[in-house]
Amino acid sequence: MTRRLYGLFDEYQSHENAKHMLRAMKENARQGFYNGAPVPLGYMLVEVEKRGTKIKKRLAVDAVEAETIKQIFRLYREGDGTSGPLGVKGITCWLNERGYRTRKDARFGVATIHCILTNRVYVGEWVFNRRCSKTLAEKPKSEQISISVPAIIDQAEFEAVQATLKAHNPRVTPARVVTGPILLTGLATCTTCNGPMTLRTGTSKSGQVHKYYRCSTHGRMGKTGCTGRSIRMDTLDDLVTDRLVAELLQPDRLRETLASLWAQRDEKAAQVDGRVAALRGEVAGAEDKLRRLYRMVEEGVTDLDEILKDRLKTLKEERDRAGAALDRIRVAERPPREIAPELIERFGRLMRENVTAGEIPFRKAWLQAIVDRVEVGADVIRIVGDKASLEAAIAGAGSSPTPGVRSSVRKWRARKDSNL
Repeated sequence: MTRRLYGLFDEYQSHENAKHMLRAMKENARQGFYNGAPVPLGYMLVEVEKRGTKIKKRLAVDAVEAETIKQIFRLYREGDGTSGPLGVKGITCWLNERGYRTRKDARFGVATIHCILTNRVYVGEWVFNRRCSKTLAEKPKSEQISISVPAIIDQAEFEAVQATLKAHNPRVTPARVVTGPILLTGLATCTTCNGPMTLRTGTSKSGQVHKYYRCSTHGRMGKTGCTGRSIRMDTLDDLVTDRLVAELLQPDRLRETLASLWAQRDEKAAQVDGRVAALRGEVAGAEDKLRRLYRMVEEGVTDLDEILKDRLKTLKEERDRAGAALDRIRVAERPPREIAPELIERFGRLMRENVTAGEIPFRKAWLQAIVDRVEVGADVIRIVGDKASLEAAIAGAGSSPTPGVRSSVRKWRARKDSNL
């Protein structure tokens, strides 16, 4: 009984120590000091204050390692200038081949690169007490403490990387659509059933292998699912790329397409501006009427009877309704009214060069930047795209030489353990 009593007191004392220690660490984090977690690559610890025997430290940018972090993000967004944007595995190979090493002098791994690309500390967001150390469950936001640290990567660049990672997640987009050896994978569709067209091969009597795009619905279900459609792979690839080069990627055609987009945008903006002006007029009119009624009551011209109360209530409701409608209208920042002609010409030249020659994954990245789908019918092939996506691709050509990353990855070790 005595031993159990001692054990009970020891357990209670252990819980009390843990509670007080966590409270002290939270206060230390609120003051912006380091609490002992692993230091992310790109940062180092610096002593900023001494309190008795305790030395307070904060994270500071390590100039040498920060260049490696910037290089990793640059490779993912732009590549090394020879092969276009690199995926997570491509970045890993690129760094290891050129002698880059981690802080522990080890080679980089795929999981390490993926963690770097998704770690928000590089935009200055360091969070303490985010997860429970035993269950790894995320704690409520009220218990989490944000610590300001120097940023290494711009917020816009980081968010662009997250958007690409999310779009190229295999659960959203299969890897074969991004890096496969077939140019129109994920783009070619059958107009009869709206199903995707996939690769099928056949061998002639002479032993030559022929490749075809065939309706996948027909391949899985037969004629009960779709009557089927088939076209030689090289024929469809050439038809699509040649028509894009001839009809869309010429400077005059690009300017004409963008001009129609800008006209539609201006028309919509004028409609929104008119609605905003009308709502502002309603709010101003209701407030003016309310002011006049209040003035009449203050000056004793009229009494605040039930009829006047109802009128005041009605005016307030009208004002609040118009104000709420006005708040819901979010006038987003509009893209530039026009794009420089030299940028349009440069984009057209790059596209004409890169959709017709080079490695398939590289050509596919350029093609998917402006084409949503290729509809294959019995006697017509329709190339479908979005003008806004075309405008975004042209505008991005001034800062990034290629419009996307060539690879996709899993969410490596989401729970940070080795046995999922």
